[in-house]
Amino acid sequence: MTYGFIGLGLIGGSLARNLKKNEPGCTIMAHTRSRATCGKALEEHLIDIICKSSSDARFSECGMIFLCAPAEQNIRALEELKDVVSRDCILTDVGSVKTPIHEAAVRLGLSAQFIGGHPMTGSEKSGLENASDHLFENAYYIISPTDSIPEECVEKFRELTLSLRAIPLILDPREHDFITAAISHLPHVIASTLVNTVHDLDSEKGYMKAIAAGGFRDITRIASSSPVMWESICLENHENISKVMDEFLSRMIEARDRMCSGDGGFINKMFEKSRDYRNSFSFSSPGPVKSSFRIYCDIVDENGAIATVATILAVNSISIKNISIIHNRAYEQGALAIEFYRRKSMEKAVRLLRHHRYTVWEND
Repeated sequence: MTYGFIGLGLIGGSLARNLKKNEPGCTIMAHTRSRATCGKALEEHLIDIICKSSSDARFSECGMIFLCAPAEQNIRALEELKDVVSRDCILTDVGSVKTPIHEAAVRLGLSAQFIGGHPMTGSEKSGLENASDHLFENAYYIISPTDSIPEECVEKFRELTLSLRAIPLILDPREHDFITAAISHLPHVIASTLVNTVHDLDSEKGYMKAIAAGGFRDITRIASSSPVMWESICLENHENISKVMDEFLSRMIEARDRMCSGDGGFINKMFEKSRDYRNSFSFSSPGPVKSSFRIYCDIVDENGAIATVATILAVNSISIKNISIIHNRAYEQGALAIEFYRRKSMEKAVRLLRHHRYTVWEND
């Protein structure tokens, strides 16, 4: 099989790593805006051929091409690939917004070859250097086929997502865009707005920044995401985001008014309802807002206390993403916060530390 890539960022690079891992004999060719990115991918044997543009004739050899650039660039690439690709080639993208590129595929006469895709995973970090061959494990991979693509092509693509150890889910592109506006796109807007609010309200002494605890970090972590990517997403899906935002704003205004009028019953019910609904969620698979695998550990303030915990984990081959002392424990238990790259590492660490009689709380 020969695969083509337009863009090799976090998602594209991770797809390439998976394909090379699962199909060592496959050929991968790619075009990126930065030649340095393709050069690095070639050095790491993630790709075999560098293409000079999206209209490079060598893309005609591909059986499947992944569009992994920002949305508007993917549509331009689709226009350039139109007269290059073979009729048997499956074209797919990895964007967070599906309707515009579906409309472009229909307009270009490519609807019999196009399958919209959205792996609902990611990271606050971007770029090929952060690509991982386990990024898609247990994550939903949304598949949005056009009405005219053959069923065997959809099944072929579904099998590929399964090989990534992802969970394929078929959705209509418009339904997909409304769902992601609520569970992914608006949360990013809220996180960014909240961080900017604290930034602008903080004093010169920066006490808000200094005291901010884990609760604030958790709900604003996604504010560290790529500004370029989120500019594109917000503009592409502005109609759905604005609809959900209007509903959210009306609820925020109601909460403010009820709070100011002393309506404790309403406030209590609001928190009770959100708690019960949130507790009903299954977090066994990562959604579009990446999970944080963090635990809190109670330790005594004495020399070598942190080193002892780190040694227990290191001896058992558990990699730590971050470790920090908690100074504001208003919303957290434990004096030490430890963050891991994967859920399995976190779960193993909990067992080990409890075995060594540490008191540990899991972040859920």
